[in-house]
Amino acid sequence: MSLENAPDEVKLAVDLIMLLENHDLAPETVLKALEIVRRDFEGKLRPDSAP
Repeated sequence: MSLENAPDEVKLAVDLIMLLENHDLAPETVLKALEIVRRDFEGKLRPDSAP
């Protein structure tokens, strides 16, 4: 299956997976880092959050 027509979130997910796998990090480390990223971006969804 080609990613050419995939939604942007799928393309980004594939890119992130490849990037993280290339760094040979422990899955636990990756998941902890992703949780930090998630909280950061969730904060950006709130209208009262600063840019």
